[in-house]
Parts: sequence; structure tokens; C-alpha cells
Amino acid sequence: MSRPRPWTFIVLGLAFLAPAPAAAVPGAATEPVVPVLERAASPLATAEPGGDAGDLRPVGGAVGGAAVVGMGEATHGSHEFLTVKDRVFRYLVERRGFRTFALETAWSTGVRLDDYVVHGRGDPRRIMREDFQYTYALNNTAENLALVEWMRAYNREHPGDPVRFMGDDWGYTGPDLYDRVTEYVARVRPELAPRFAELYRGLRPTVPSGVYQKAYLARPLAERREMASRTGRALKLLESLAPGGEAGRFAEVLRHATVIHQTATGYGFDFEDPRQVAEAMRWRDEVMADNVVWWRGHTGHRILLAGHNNHVGYEPEDPKVLPRTQGAFLRDRLGRGYVSIGLTFGRGAFKATDPAETHMLTHTVGPARPGGNEHTLDRVRHDRYVLDLRTVPGPARRWLGTARPTRSVGTAYPEERNEFNIALGRCFDLLIHLKRVRAVDLLPTA
Repeated sequence: MSRPRPWTFIVLGLAFLAPAPAAAVPGAATEPVVPVLERAASPLATAEPGGDAGDLRPVGGAVGGAAVVGMGEATHGSHEFLTVKDRVFRYLVERRGFRTFALETAWSTGVRLDDYVVHGRGDPRRIMREDFQYTYALNNTAENLALVEWMRAYNREHPGDPVRFMGDDWGYTGPDLYDRVTEYVARVRPELAPRFAELYRGLRPTVPSGVYQKAYLARPLAERREMASRTGRALKLLESLAPGGEAGRFAEVLRHATVIHQTATGYGFDFEDPRQVAEAMRWRDEVMADNVVWWRGHTGHRILLAGHNNHVGYEPEDPKVLPRTQGAFLRDRLGRGYVSIGLTFGRGAFKATDPAETHMLTHTVGPARPGGNEHTLDRVRHDRYVLDLRTVPGPARRWLGTARPTRSVGTAYPEERNEFNIALGRCFDLLIHLKRVRAVDLLPTA
């Protein structure tokens, strides 16, 4: 097989040595479950945001009092997966008191976009163009921009109770975060400023984010680990400072330094070693969960967390590659305060690169093959619908508890594996199934 680039490897959750493809389960045994699923399904009128949200009441009821709701996607590059999340987020903001949208993207990008949605600072198109590169390129979409602009418009009307934007990932830390830490230190402890400048030497990006990520990975492992050692010392030094009369500001700066250290630590894994790759992926999901929990504690907000199915669910598609998911870590930390929603599709198109990651392409797939989860889900008569997997009747629950081939596409396609044996009822609390999807609308990169 062609070997993915190390950091792309972590982002996609692909197998370092791919096991045999998922075996099909005979389709005949699934037929009796279709009427049961159909009776339990709540149809969704549209996948697009805006308009009457009455059909989303089953989602709101199933979410209940959860503090964090994870919404997945079977591909990163399908329009409807993003617009459904946008639609659900608007509903949860207006009807359920949610106030933060968290995206599987860099923490520093979240800081920049949050400044825009709360204060109107910066240009979201420029922020997205500059930060959504390389491993995050599929975030640079018209769909995400529309969500950000809705959040800004909401905050103009509700300045005293704003919605917020956060990124939970560590794959890239932009220069703004380094500046926020060093400027804080220079203000409260100016004598330490030279020390922080030395500890962060060579880390603050001075080139485009995509170039920076590739160059960082090209450094020798020993050098990457030495850089992580320095960011760790900077974090400990900052932790030793008293917050004074601005505890909230200190907590934010301390988190920025924590994420800087997360980035350096993440790049310090040995991506030539399959065991290290698996450990890096497990660590990544734990870190993303920790960032979400920190944000929840710091803001008190209820959060909609957007990411790939393989991260927001409870069981990984391939435990040899990703031993434990962000969703499992969040359930450990929040218990019933975390609810996971998986998103699947029957057929359609999505954006993804070629396997060599040289070109972004539009890929189209036909109906799911018999024996797979999507084949049966497509037989339910609704074009799009939501299922509460926790309350479906017994026959459907047993069907949902059995692992079957299920599509899962990362940022590249085709890979040697794009189907995994997944038991939907063990991975998610709710499921939204869409019979058809189309490719996202990517924004210009220059």
C-alpha cells in the first residue's frame, strides 16, 4: 500500500498496515429490521439550515441535558454533513441554550474565528484561507463560512450572551497563540520574556500553515523531541506564575501554552513505528477531549462538537490504529453529559484528495453494497431521518449492535480501506442517515 504522510496518518485514522477489508454480512437477515427502523425513524424535512426547525424536536429531546453533543460525519467532504450540523447547532442555540460550536481543527484557528464571531475582528475568509491548509484543507468550505457568518449575526443581536467558536485539535498552532503567551509574560513578568523567547525558539510559524506542518514533520525526530521538551518547560514556568487579579485571562493564556505543548508533543512521536502511531492517535483523541472539557469548565457552555464519526463515537473503526476515541474519553469525563450522533449516507459525492495527496478531487460512490449498514438504512422510506439508537425496539437494537461494513472516508480517497466493521448501536447514541449527499463547496485558496 502507499504509505500516508505521518501527520495525515493521524488525522485520517487510517491503518498503518491495513487489515483485510471488512467482510459483508448476508443481507437477507437484515430485511425484517427495516419496518422496525422505519417506525422508530423521525424524518428530517431538510438538510439545509434555516426555516422551521420543528422536525428537530426529536434531536432536542434525545440530547436532553447533555453538556456536550458530538456530531460526526462519514466523510469530511460532503455538503449535507456540514449543513445538518449547522442546522442542528442553530436549533440547539435557539431552543436548548447551547453556546459553543467546536470543530475538529486547530485550537489557534478556533481562537481567531472566535475573535471574529464574538467581536467582529478579522476576516473569516482570510482566516480560513490561511489556517485551513494541508491536513485541514477540507474545512475551508462555503458551508463552514456560512455557519461562522450566522454566528457573527447572532452575536450582533445578542451581544450579552454570545455564541463562541473553538477548535479542539493540536495539528497546527499559529503565531497568534505564541504572541498571546509571550505578550502576557512580557506584561506581567517582563524579566521572563527572554526566557520564553528562547524556549519557543524556532516554533512560532513564519510561513503558511501547510508549509509549516510539512517542514515540522521533515525535522529529525531528536530535534522534534527537543522542541517538545522546551515547550514543556515553558508551560511549567507559566504554571508557576500567580494569576494575580486576572484569573480568567491567566487561565486562557495557560491553555494557549498547553496547546503549544500539545502540538510539539504530537510532532514528537516516532511515525516510523506503528506502535508509536497508534499511541499518537490515542493521545490525540484524549487531548481533543481534554480541550473540550476545559472549554466547558472555563465557559460553562453547552457545546456542539463536530468531527469525524471515528472520533466522536465510542468505539474506533480499527482499534489497532486508534485504540480509544475522543467520544469514549468524553463519556469517561462527562458520563451521560456526553451524547454522540453519527452521520451516514447511502450514495453521492464528496471532496477528498487522491491517495498521494497531490490533488483535491470530487469522488462519487453508488449505493452501498448488500450486507452493509447503509444498504439497510437506505431501505427506510425517508430521504433523511434521525434514530435514537438507545430507544429503538428490540429487533432493531440487536441489528444495531452487530458490526457490519460501514463507509468511513478521511481526507484521501480511495485508500486501501474505506469500509470498517462498525456496530452503530455501540458507537453512537443517535444516528442521522442521509440517502444522498453532494460534495462540499471549497473556497478559494489564494
